[in-house]
Amino acid sequence: MEVAIISLVAFLAAILTFFSGFGLGTILTPIMMIYFPVEIAVAFTGIVHFSNNIFKLFIVGNKANKEVLVKFGLPAIFAAFIGSYFLFNMNTEYIIYSYNLLGQIKSISLVKFIVSLLLIVFASFDLIPFFKKLEFGKKSLPIGGLLSGFFGGLSGNQGALRSSFLIKLSLDKETFIATTVVISTMVDFTRLGVYSSNLLQINLEDYLALGVSSILAATLGAFIGNKLLKKITLDYIRILVATLVLLLAFGLLLGVI
Repeated sequence: MEVAIISLVAFLAAILTFFSGFGLGTILTPIMMIYFPVEIAVAFTGIVHFSNNIFKLFIVGNKANKEVLVKFGLPAIFAAFIGSYFLFNMNTEYIIYSYNLLGQIKSISLVKFIVSLLLIVFASFDLIPFFKKLEFGKKSLPIGGLLSGFFGGLSGNQGALRSSFLIKLSLDKETFIATTVVISTMVDFTRLGVYSSNLLQINLEDYLALGVSSILAATLGAFIGNKLLKKITLDYIRILVATLVLLLAFGLLLGVI
């Protein structure tokens, strides 16, 4: 039953992620954690996410903006290493507030609080009429990459910051999606390098059906997402990204993500 449920979630999330540039890991990880230990859930989500990005590279990767890849992607990878260092060497889980939700204590760390505020600011650029005409210039790409990469390494939430920043560059929809896919793949490759040592200690045969089913479901979702791409507009993608960013931000503020 868990294989069917997780595969369905992977399929639906992959369709959604194709347009937004983020969301597969955010949606799939907590579902995985319901059925499996945290380390297995995180590792397998990383594998599904990476496999999904590899497939998307083949169908849209050639449309990525090379200048954005260099000026945004490289700083993002560099900053992700710095964020990861802080994650393992500093008290990044400093709690700023907690509350009781249906009998469960929800605690919000300082890192999640800061990320949430940044996400709300970026989302406002596409939802508030006054900010809709605001565009980021190419000179600000390294700053966006550093912010996305650093908080990605620190908290795991880098896709939303990346998408909400790149959506303001006035790229066409195909270029926006392709560019986010390439950058996301680069980050995934780095993450899986860290996960690999833990994966070698797991009997992967016990999770073969889950892995294959989830990867195939996510791949099918990406394939369908690519077919639907021709039927949607860039404005729709802007609104979708902004809405998902806000949902993620409030989920972090409430401690449910």
